[in-house]
Amino acid sequence: MGAQTVGHNHEKDKRLIDRENQYFATAGRINYYDLVIDSAHGAILKDVDGNEYIDLLASASATNVGHTNDLVVKAIQDQAEKLIHYTPAYFHHVPEQELAEKLAKVAPGSTPKKVAFGNSGSESNDAIIKFSRAYTGRQYIVSYMNSYHGSTYGSMALSGVSLNMTRKMGPLMPGVVHVPYPDLYRREAGESEHDVAVRFFEAFKQPFESFLPADEVACVLIEPIQGDGGLVKAPEEYMQLVYNFCHEHGILFAVDEINQGMGRTGHMWGIQNYHDIEPDLMSVGKSLASGMPLSAVIGKADIMESLAAPAHVFTTSGNPVCCAAALATLDALEKDDLIEKSKVDGEYAKQRFEDMKEHHENVGDVRMFGLNGGIELVTDKISKKADPDFATKVISYAFEHGVVMITLRGNILRFQPPLVITRQELDQALDVLDEAFTAVENGEVSLPDTDTKIGW
Repeated sequence: MGAQTVGHNHEKDKRLIDRENQYFATAGRINYYDLVIDSAHGAILKDVDGNEYIDLLASASATNVGHTNDLVVKAIQDQAEKLIHYTPAYFHHVPEQELAEKLAKVAPGSTPKKVAFGNSGSESNDAIIKFSRAYTGRQYIVSYMNSYHGSTYGSMALSGVSLNMTRKMGPLMPGVVHVPYPDLYRREAGESEHDVAVRFFEAFKQPFESFLPADEVACVLIEPIQGDGGLVKAPEEYMQLVYNFCHEHGILFAVDEINQGMGRTGHMWGIQNYHDIEPDLMSVGKSLASGMPLSAVIGKADIMESLAAPAHVFTTSGNPVCCAAALATLDALEKDDLIEKSKVDGEYAKQRFEDMKEHHENVGDVRMFGLNGGIELVTDKISKKADPDFATKVISYAFEHGVVMITLRGNILRFQPPLVITRQELDQALDVLDEAFTAVENGEVSLPDTDTKIGW
């Protein structure tokens, strides 16, 4: 059943938000629109005023198997009755043991793996810093511009997506070098995909040729598909060039799967969109436990044994309720064949968006990998100039017509519905977006009245 809006009354939403603003710090939430979620199931949200919405965000790709998935809810309830928490920092519990084994076995490649848990994706990327430095005895980390890896001081230093993640907080962790991530949409005149791969690989190598000794670099951390950078996928050739460069120079190749893992791209892991790549380390979070606070770093066993306790322990990481939720999430992905569904429905949605691109001048690029896409909105297809005002009006129209969606980098629509979304719900949401493009083109939508920046 699709979303049903009830008069678009947001009185209680706004009243609760006005009260909350007296107590909740501005730094803790990116501003979009007035929505206080009361309940959710599958791909449908309900707010405190009774309005229903089709969710095209999935809590930032953290509820891939759907809101209040029956298997996950039961696992949480059953485990909570037995043991809510005892820290794995000192003792053992069965859900953590089962999950560590399952994640080690489901990771890409045949090399034996081991797992360490955290509470958030940020902590799993901090773990990549720790383990790669310990194993290699080297200090430098290479990451990417427009990347998002988290909000702890380590993961924030690795990120490159927002000035407000560095402003007023420096100095950040030293030893990080950022390189540009390939963008096939904004290629130079006459460039082929091969040309883009070579040009960006040359840019990747420049630091190594001028100020960054390769034998002092611990790892390269890359998102197989950049999430908050706009759902951008690097060319296959580029990824292979970087992967081989790492092997040649004893540098660990690490991937951030927090946004793109757990079936999101039509594969279990985002890196499986490329051929024959086995990461040395990978970070997992968000949908790992269907949004419950749990993350993991999964790495080759010898790398994961390069540190001794208590180098990476947290009182609440590996919580038994969260681990039970994660085991149920993995079961739901398999039981409902959601990875294949993501692939099939993603192709369907891609075609729908491509059709819209033909009819709307402001739809510049459609990037879709499973039920996982970035729709880039521009002033026109020739200049490809980003049009954040147009994009903000589109999501505002969508919200008022029962569809929740946000923007990335100002002008890119973030399309990441729960993988359980029905075809009827998907069609209804896509129809609303098509109508939104037309309404904005016709000058029928104005920006919300707010003195706060909307979006990233």
